[in-house]
Amino acid sequence: MMSKFMEWIDARFPATKMWEDHLSKYYAPKNFNFYYFFGSLALLVLVNQLLTGVWLTMSYEPSAEGAFASVEYIMRDVEYGWILRYLHSTGASAFFVVVYLHMFRGLLYGSYQKPRELVWIFGMLIYLALMAEAFMGYLLPWGQMSYWGAQVIISLFGAIPVIGADLTEWIRGDYLISGITLNRFFALHVVAVPIVLLALVVLHILALHEVGSNNPDGVDIKKLKDENGVPLDGIPFHPYYTVKDIVGVVVFLFVFCFVVFFMPEMGGYFLERPNFEQANSLKTPEHIAPVWYFTPFYAILRAVPDKLMGVVAMGGAIAVLFVLPWLDRSPVKSMRYKGWMSKIWLWVFCISFVILGVLGVLAPTPERTLLARICTILYFAYFILMPFYTRMEKTKPVPERVTG
Repeated sequence: MMSKFMEWIDARFPATKMWEDHLSKYYAPKNFNFYYFFGSLALLVLVNQLLTGVWLTMSYEPSAEGAFASVEYIMRDVEYGWILRYLHSTGASAFFVVVYLHMFRGLLYGSYQKPRELVWIFGMLIYLALMAEAFMGYLLPWGQMSYWGAQVIISLFGAIPVIGADLTEWIRGDYLISGITLNRFFALHVVAVPIVLLALVVLHILALHEVGSNNPDGVDIKKLKDENGVPLDGIPFHPYYTVKDIVGVVVFLFVFCFVVFFMPEMGGYFLERPNFEQANSLKTPEHIAPVWYFTPFYAILRAVPDKLMGVVAMGGAIAVLFVLPWLDRSPVKSMRYKGWMSKIWLWVFCISFVILGVLGVLAPTPERTLLARICTILYFAYFILMPFYTRMEKTKPVPERVTG
């Protein structure tokens, strides 16, 4: 009976074909390691954000007069509202933790190199959409840091010559941050950007499954197949990696739920203390800084003395990631077989990024500004010098098959 039902479905919708193409007959390399958990974890957190977001909108009021009070109402009076809010706010930080580790995996194993350039581009567009989504959602609690953070970031567009002032006013929808700004950010956060985000996730997965997954060795498993056309070093994604990913999901949920129940504010890094005070245009917080996942780029912005050049540097720090597939001239993909220069520069880049993130949270001092400038130079040097050191260095021979 079930077989006949599936035949009826398949005649009208490619359900079985999709199952086979993307799960049961999608052959992935058999040597996936710890870093390959983060792709599925990113999907898990995305689902969490969508579901908790839908429930939060049922009690949220997107107006300057009612936004802050409605968040307090969710936290205090809505049944299980507090956990929904904390799942959503902690989920935002968890999303960026998972995405940053997912991107690091790409850098480590050369997952951006031919033929996976489009996979990387779609991934970077997801990252960009995620930043837009997080920024717009950050204004919605209508707390002090939400208000002034948005004020600072939106005012950066004013540095653009000729159109800056008009563009800033157009983004705000008013002469200053007001209820109309909150309302349009709510619409974009709840409807427009999630649609774009979901579309990009689908394109990212389709592009990945078209060319096949990379692996820690950077070996193309499609080159060696048996008489049935099955890669010798490949195993079906389902059930092998679906079961393996469940282990990662369980461990992740233990950590995630521990944070949600015991430290949802994470000492003021996930939910800043000024945000528990209603937005007031006449009172500036002592120190204005964005949420931790934006702070590396905020530190780059502050490191440049000129406002316009600071905006250009901040935008360039994100834009340069898009051209990474064409900067790496190495004949091998994985860091296992690249030379010592690539390894050192990757560590320099990662350490600089973390230091910039820490500096972006702290109030600026002459010493911190100097350190931020050094780290900014090292950040860009990683990309600018990549075509040279990846071409010059001596690489190790890559094995014919995966090594496990």
